[in-house]
Amino acid sequence: MSLYDKMKQRALDEGFSAFGVTRPDAVPDLAARLAAFVDDGRHGDMGWMADRMQWRGDPAALWPEARSVVMLAETYTPEHDPMAVIDQPDRGAISVYAQNRDYHDIVKKRLKRLGRWLIDTAGPDTGIKVFVDTAPVMEKPLAEAAGLGWQGKHTNLLSRSLGNWFFLGAIFTTAELPVDAPGRENCGSCTACLDICPTDAFPAPFQLDARRCISYLTIEHKGPVDEALRPLLGNRIYGCDDCLAVCPWNKYAAEAREVRYLARDDFAAPKLADLAQLDDTAFRAKFSGSPVKRIGRGRFLRNVAYAMGNSGDPAFLPHLDPLMRDEDPVLADAAIWAKSLILK
Repeated sequence: MSLYDKMKQRALDEGFSAFGVTRPDAVPDLAARLAAFVDDGRHGDMGWMADRMQWRGDPAALWPEARSVVMLAETYTPEHDPMAVIDQPDRGAISVYAQNRDYHDIVKKRLKRLGRWLIDTAGPDTGIKVFVDTAPVMEKPLAEAAGLGWQGKHTNLLSRSLGNWFFLGAIFTTAELPVDAPGRENCGSCTACLDICPTDAFPAPFQLDARRCISYLTIEHKGPVDEALRPLLGNRIYGCDDCLAVCPWNKYAAEAREVRYLARDDFAAPKLADLAQLDDTAFRAKFSGSPVKRIGRGRFLRNVAYAMGNSGDPAFLPHLDPLMRDEDPVLADAAIWAKSLILK
């Protein structure tokens, strides 16, 4: 059995759902695509994209010694309908990927175990570096080049066998491995993901303007959300799954193999009233080990306040009053806006 075949089997045994190999220079137009995205300002406040473009746009420059890039997918397919909570205005919608443990920690440990196996098998001179969405690596184009799927019209990666509910991880290595054929686009004439977007964040198929994306607005954007966009957030308080949830390819989605990705009861559809009462200590305790924790109480409750305002429910007024006096000016502004919307 070849090293490629052994590593693929080992990856599947570790719990990964798909395995593919490409070269660091397999996406020659990557730098140009990234530059166009940044030049148009579509990255919004994500200054790290512009700051580290020389590596993000050229994986070969990130680690010149690397000869192969192993791309891996790990499913987190939800057991429940992620869109059901959207029709419950007294509840908050948290993106499926954040409804339990932080995937960065889980996937990275799995990648390191696989990387150690590669060193033990290929020899101690074998070099590796592992990445999970925390370094200047364009995982989606590399995963497409490695044959794991294709970037759909919503710009997320799609797979004929996995749907689009999966995380990506990468192992850069000095080992020479045979490469897989790249993925082929199979969206056809479908525009379900584009049509459902509440904020029209897709200027065209296969293009995203992060400045209008609810995932960006509720997670990455630090200041007040544009008042014209606030009503469109609905009750989405951390991320958005609309474009993922409606994809027809999800009928082939594989079940999540990692129980730590399955939704916690109090994260699947939390009560907005309960969340509004969280002080900093309580927020940190509740979301310990969750991706939600990284945005902090102020930004999270800003989103909760917008959701309460969008509900139009006067029952939320007593919860908004203390937030209007919060020392965080962005949160206070969100609460004032929400109260004014309810009282209209």
